[in-house]
Amino acid sequence: MLFILNKVDSFLIPCPFKYLTALDCPGCGFQRSMIELCKGNFQESFQLYPPAILFLFSLAVGISSYIFKWDRNSNWLKLLYVATGLVIVVNYGYKILIHQLH
Repeated sequence: MLFILNKVDSFLIPCPFKYLTALDCPGCGFQRSMIELCKGNFQESFQLYPPAILFLFSLAVGISSYIFKWDRNSNWLKLLYVATGLVIVVNYGYKILIHQLH
């Protein structure tokens, strides 16, 4: 399995937003973060894309709520989605700010 994860870098999908604007998009780093997460490198995964683990958790909870027919309008589920979006936006703002300073 590790052999496959070491070779997957050559199959990453390029970001069209970054290609056109030379700026990272809100999701840039997610693919590399997932590869590191699959390798068990949690710290490296977090450094590449901090919202990755929270996004995966939100995705798992959302899918579970659909499968198990939980209340999809519950406040805690909405709060989880908003928190995930907020972390993504803050991370993106930080990336843009750092890019402007260099």
